[in-house]
Amino acid sequence: MLTPRDQLLASHEEFQKLAQEHTQYAQRLDSLTQKRYLTEDEKLEEVRLKKLKLRLKDQMESIERQYRQHQVA
Repeated sequence: MLTPRDQLLASHEEFQKLAQEHTQYAQRLDSLTQKRYLTEDEKLEEVRLKKLKLRLKDQMESIERQYRQHQVA
């Protein structure tokens, strides 16, 4: 049985888009954290990416919460 998140990834276009963006930000953050030293611009980018990732995660959780509520109803 698929989890609500898996069902949304399979069928909900906006959720798919948010998940894809979240993954891209995570990959960029990973590449930054692998560096020994960050420039000032990279430090700012790291903070910006973390905020963007969190915003996307919140949006995805909101969609998932709505989906679960409709499943119960």
